[in-house]
Amino acid sequence: MQQLNILITSHHAGMAGSTYSTAYLAIGLAAEGHNVYLSCPSPSLLSNLVKGSSVTLLPSEIKGKFDMSYMRQLAVWVADYNIHLINAQSSRDRYVTILARWLHRIPAKLVHTRRQMALSSPLLSWFYQKGTDKNIAVSEGVKQSLIKIGINPSHIEVIHNGTPPEKYERIDNVLSQRLIKKFDIQDCDFVIGCVARKKEQHQLLQAVQKLVGSVKIIFVGIEAQADYQSLVDALPDTHTVYFCGKVANQDVLSYYPMFDVKVLPSTIEGLSQSLLEAMAIGVPVVATNLGGNAELIEEGNNGFLFEHQDVAQLARILSRLQKDPHLRNQMGSQGRKTAVEKFSIHNTVDNHITLFSKLLEA
Repeated sequence: MQQLNILITSHHAGMAGSTYSTAYLAIGLAAEGHNVYLSCPSPSLLSNLVKGSSVTLLPSEIKGKFDMSYMRQLAVWVADYNIHLINAQSSRDRYVTILARWLHRIPAKLVHTRRQMALSSPLLSWFYQKGTDKNIAVSEGVKQSLIKIGINPSHIEVIHNGTPPEKYERIDNVLSQRLIKKFDIQDCDFVIGCVARKKEQHQLLQAVQKLVGSVKIIFVGIEAQADYQSLVDALPDTHTVYFCGKVANQDVLSYYPMFDVKVLPSTIEGLSQSLLEAMAIGVPVVATNLGGNAELIEEGNNGFLFEHQDVAQLARILSRLQKDPHLRNQMGSQGRKTAVEKFSIHNTVDNHITLFSKLLEA
């Protein structure tokens, strides 16, 4: 197989599932023997994640959608490193990579990765299709959203996000035990975890009002929210809510063993890394029936889906899981199999290499 010279660009490099997905892809491609160059802000979470790998970091900032200096720099990198293909990962990158390609006649192939549900206008859709060789959608749900805004189905390739199975061998069990003590987790508690930036967490707070018994809700990724306070105040006295804020990336996995269930109320997910993490660790998952969530979750087998804003449905699902430890164990086991086998990062990398090779042969 041809050794590829690949330039990955990502202006967004902060705390988000997409940052981890980009890092896993870059590291995986480099591990397969390809020359991978990563243009992103540094220092940043993304730049830190690729340290120690074979990925060549190109520290950079994109100052705007029409950043002429970055476009020139892109052309220089393509020439200096004999780049065969550019893979843009975030929204601002999509503008500058197309414009740079046109202005500087960059010969490299250009692929855009779409990680969230698309909301572009028809004019922008024309721009994205005309200026690229292919769009990668991280789920069928994202692909359908791209089709709705006018991108030709033949121009879209679905390649699911993946997770590295080996990372789950590095969970800090000592930290997990400390967290159990910190949150005073007892055998009688039903512990619900939500690992995410601010999304639709208010729906979870509304749903748990209907649960009985001792319930603990642990939000990882957000601080206490003023607009959630009335919902927290309305909870039964037996319920406790913890807002943990941002947690160091190396510590996040240690939270999952506390959870009886992980809930992701979100309307924008392409294919969630936090759902993959929970599933790989064996935590049953519940998520909004939108985006790529339905491609991860097989209803009633490895998790449950609920309709957006159907708080009563979410409450019924949580009540059922609260009362049935055997069901939780069964779903956790099936979820682990799904994440580690079907959604391994090794499959994701192989599919990217196949697509990139085909584009270069065309």
